[in-house]
Amino acid sequence: MEKWFGNCLKQWYNKHKRDLPWRHETDPYKIWLSEIILQQTQVARGMSYYLAFTKSYPNVLKLANASEDEVLKLWQGLGYYSRARNLHETAKKIAYELKGNFPSTFNDIRLLKGIGDYTASAIASFAFNLPFAVLDGNVFRLLSRLFGINLPIDSELSKKKFQKLANSLLNKKEPGLHNQAIMEFGSQFCIPKNPDCNSCIFKNKCYALSHQKVAEFPVKKKKIKKQTRFFNYFIIIDKQGNILINKRQNKDIWKGLYEFLLIETKNDFSSIELLETQSFKALFKTKPTILFISKVYKHVLTHQNLYTRFYIIKCSRMSKNNNLKTPLKNIQKWAFPKLIENFMRDIDIDAIINK
Repeated sequence: MEKWFGNCLKQWYNKHKRDLPWRHETDPYKIWLSEIILQQTQVARGMSYYLAFTKSYPNVLKLANASEDEVLKLWQGLGYYSRARNLHETAKKIAYELKGNFPSTFNDIRLLKGIGDYTASAIASFAFNLPFAVLDGNVFRLLSRLFGINLPIDSELSKKKFQKLANSLLNKKEPGLHNQAIMEFGSQFCIPKNPDCNSCIFKNKCYALSHQKVAEFPVKKKKIKKQTRFFNYFIIIDKQGNILINKRQNKDIWKGLYEFLLIETKNDFSSIELLETQSFKALFKTKPTILFISKVYKHVLTHQNLYTRFYIIKCSRMSKNNNLKTPLKNIQKWAFPKLIENFMRDIDIDAIINK
């Protein structure tokens, strides 16, 4: 281990660390919960979800016994919903197959669904004080700048080199503290843009600073290709006053969440063009009444840009379908994607229906 690195890091962490609830935990269940919530999520945003989950599901059996709908509803708005589904499935495995005993070795933790090398290292070191170095985006950024590693961090060969370096730097006597410290420093000080390098504890050792290349690290090879999609949601009220919704099941975004009736188009149809399509007309047995057409909502995902209109419609007779019917007053019971939540926050559906 490079002692200068570990000693500087520990001193900085003991002085500047944030007081976060999971840092007081040795319970692997709660540590695992925090790590899944914080994947691709800022601490400030994830905190309320962690507190909500630990309150509703204080142990793994409580989480295992919840329904998927309940778990997704509590997760609503956090995004990357496969994390919630994997969390629930893994909870059931631990509760029922492993008799409530959380795995205590890196390899066994790594076998759990939804857990990769980083999360397994974090749980192993935080809960069981095992010597496995974490390697997340913050650590990649710090190590690439400090040691001048200009290999792309999104290649498997580079990841192996970074992991070897992280392992060599690890304080094996206090691996949990070291891992917390290196991630905290990367997220709070060695930030992606405009870090305060002149105040950095590593300023005399940093390759990127000495070569005036801080903004060039870390190096990435792949550029994300974004798909553009056009969604048209129909909030249809039947003669009993129920709204039709359905649960997304296919291998696509938002699996397990609820939505209104959807027609996806390849192009950005105008509302007039869309209402004349066969796909729209096939939904109804009697002529529908269009009560409201929304503006276009743009919703940005990691690999997709969604452009969406919402239509509020009354119709006395629908074509045969398997949609779930729910009274408007119960609509908040169901877990919807953030896009639909945003619309329902903006628009008073009840007022439009009863106008």
